[in-house]
Amino acid sequence: MITIALSKGRILQQTLPLLEQIGLRPMDDPATSRKLIFPTNNDDIRFVIIRATDVPTYVQFGAADLGVVGKDGLLEHGGEGLCELLDLQISKCRLMTAVPAACSEEPRSSRRLRVATKYVKSARQYYQAHGVQAEIIKLYGAMELAPLVGLADEIVDLVETGSTLKANNLVAKDVVAEISCRLIANAASMRTAHAEISKVSAKLAAVISSK
Repeated sequence: MITIALSKGRILQQTLPLLEQIGLRPMDDPATSRKLIFPTNNDDIRFVIIRATDVPTYVQFGAADLGVVGKDGLLEHGGEGLCELLDLQISKCRLMTAVPAACSEEPRSSRRLRVATKYVKSARQYYQAHGVQAEIIKLYGAMELAPLVGLADEIVDLVETGSTLKANNLVAKDVVAEISCRLIANAASMRTAHAEISKVSAKLAAVISSK
């Protein structure tokens, strides 16, 4: 039995049609069912549907053999015990810094910046790589509020259209990472179920290359 961990929400809405193109579909509708484990039309494959931030952990510890997760989640997790197999080319966006519009043309101050983000590891690595002293403040949502109330000088967050930033008088500045969803595998499962995992990966790769 191969278990595939899928991320809830918008990622799931884009992942399920992709899986259906390779002949995999859940036997119940995840949009209406309260189940967390979903048998599929293939008796040897099942889905578990969980929070995106948990997908790498489930795969790392072998609770799932495969997973679909955004690159942002992988960067925060660190990738230990995982194999990144494929860029699925869905849920594309950018992890970016953003500042108040009034400060968008100003160079960064030499003083220590305060940066609000839920992507603590990625933000810390980015500012260190650019020689910028930054105090990273972890938030779980409403990142755009932090500069408006003086909690932070900058934020690091996912940007797709930029409309939320614009509505809050913020401007995206620097790209921290290009983000899309990745197919990942448990390192041990790559040895014990290599044929099955390779089959799923190859079918997905063929669908993506045909687009």
